[in-house]
Amino acid sequence: MKKHWLLIIAVLFTISILLGCASTSTASAEEYFAIGMAYYDMGKFSEAEKWLIRAKAKDKTMSASEYNLGRIAFETGRYEEAIKYFEAILKRDPENVMALKAAAYTRIRNGDLEKASALYDRLLAIVPESADDGYNHALVLFAMKRYADAEQTLKKYEFALLDNNDVLLLYARAQKEQKKVEAIDSYELWLTNNSDGKINFEYAQVLEDHEFYARALENFRSAYESIPEGSENPSKQESRFNVARLLLIADSESQEGITEMKGAVEEGFTDFETIELLLADDRISNANIESLKTIINDGKRTMAAKAAEEQTAAENEEEAVPAIEENETEQDFVNGN
Repeated sequence: MKKHWLLIIAVLFTISILLGCASTSTASAEEYFAIGMAYYDMGKFSEAEKWLIRAKAKDKTMSASEYNLGRIAFETGRYEEAIKYFEAILKRDPENVMALKAAAYTRIRNGDLEKASALYDRLLAIVPESADDGYNHALVLFAMKRYADAEQTLKKYEFALLDNNDVLLLYARAQKEQKKVEAIDSYELWLTNNSDGKINFEYAQVLEDHEFYARALENFRSAYESIPEGSENPSKQESRFNVARLLLIADSESQEGITEMKGAVEEGFTDFETIELLLADDRISNANIESLKTIINDGKRTMAAKAAEEQTAAENEEEAVPAIEENETEQDFVNGN
């Protein structure tokens, strides 16, 4: 806290000196810029903006002023304005690395992924060794569903794949989306040093896609155990449903799959359309098909009854409000109000 106040005092002292200089007719763009950045460091963006605009007006080629005006616009949520500042710099200096990074990131925040990707292409042509920018580009490509391009971009940074968990996980996910068997090794490498139920779920999906059913079942179980209550995409109940589904397929005569399916529904799995798809799977025994029909019918009835109860409760609550207001009016009359 003491250091924080010392910094503020130092910045204010600097501003007071610079204001004295800037008040003369000989004030330079550099002096205006210094005042603007002093206010920026204090988080006073509106004041910083005023002085940086003056600096830019004094010297229209002063990219530093435009760049920091862009930063202020970005931090205050004015993304279109930020992009104009950054791209104005790029018109004069097409290989300005800082402006390219800022423009690309702002395009991401603005939802313009195509232009963000084009900016990262330009950036990485200048600094191809930048793993951070390569990762950001791969994120954009992944969001655009260009999974092969995302994988190829990340493959250029093999050292990062070994040392950075985020890079490795994105690499695994890009391979998963392409249904590549190599995704198994990538997920295994990630899970060697990390623990996350959601990733176990993704890994189980990859294993199932490539017919490693026993390992897939093991990881769906791990996901069920690890995912907290209330989580979504996937939920705990979805993990248990997948355990049940695999058991029903792997051992058509066993009742264990039916037990797990009942448990999933009791815990809140209500996607009965997905359960119904299993009725057409000829790998599941007739006895278990009949049990699934019972689970589906019972579950739908329970949902309908719950919905009816909630509707009745809501109607009763609506009826109670006028009665309360009427009682309050009568009480006011009795009290002479």
